[in-house]
Amino acid sequence: MKKKIIIAGVDEVGRGCLAGPVVSAAVVLKEGINLKLLKDSKKISFKKRLEIANHIKFHSHYAIGLASVDEILDLNILQASLLSMKRALDQLTVKPDLTLVDGNFAPPGLKNYKTIINGDEKIKVISAASIIAKVFRDNLMIKLAKDFSNYAWESNFGYGTKAHLDGLKKFGITSHHRKGFKPIHKILSN
Repeated sequence: MKKKIIIAGVDEVGRGCLAGPVVSAAVVLKEGINLKLLKDSKKISFKKRLEIANHIKFHSHYAIGLASVDEILDLNILQASLLSMKRALDQLTVKPDLTLVDGNFAPPGLKNYKTIINGDEKIKVISAASIIAKVFRDNLMIKLAKDFSNYAWESNFGYGTKAHLDGLKKFGITSHHRKGFKPIHKILSN
């Protein structure tokens, strides 16, 4: 009997945010997952994403990797994203034979992989990774919003919305803001 190849999907969220870490998830799907539920995390409502994330967690092996605000500043956002992906893959308890990576870059040193542009829309296992990563990061930003209530992170999750930018103008930056990103950098320069 031929051995079934183990495929992992990996995706990152939060690249375009002004605050918080970049978060990646690596996922290997198990039998019994409802593939119909899996699509790009950005196309699913917040509430529905939470439900689907629980379904994925129950029917997969998964791991989360983060790159901090300081690492984003030191490395740049692309390299920090790849670092968070590598950390997620390193945490997986099941080692994949093939890794499908969303985007056109893969973490350095990764073997047997394929990069897929818009993979979170096209490939179910990458969709699953995008959902897990997004739910983890959104929840993290909601928790941070409790201590930093001036930036509306509970609803914008660190993206540069009007409420977030207004908060920055009025209250300045926090330790969770990405100092290399334009709006933050501008405030620091003034």
